[in-house]
Amino acid sequence: MQYLLSVIHDQASVDDPDEQAAIDVFNDRLRAGGHWVFAGGLAGPDNATVIDHRGGEAVFTDGPFLESKEYLAGFWIIEAPDLDVALKLATEGAKACNRKIEVRPFVAV
Repeated sequence: MQYLLSVIHDQASVDDPDEQAAIDVFNDRLRAGGHWVFAGGLAGPDNATVIDHRGGEAVFTDGPFLESKEYLAGFWIIEAPDLDVALKLATEGAKACNRKIEVRPFVAV
């Protein structure tokens, strides 16, 4: 089963060199363990554009969907046999990147 590990951040800063090195080690561990599917970081929420096309015409709004101190900073999509393994890996990822991690089953369409 695949899981989305969302990295939640609450600062404008990006990871420092030590955090990036720890993330690289964690990524290598995911690959070696056969858990790696895909991962990426995201630009800050100030770079977001929200599109709402529910009313017959698309409305574009600059900025994040929600005004919040916390935002989605990046993610991993991993392969794990069950939620317990996904939670264990997410715990390691949270330590590596020094951020909160939200875990959800990933439903591909």
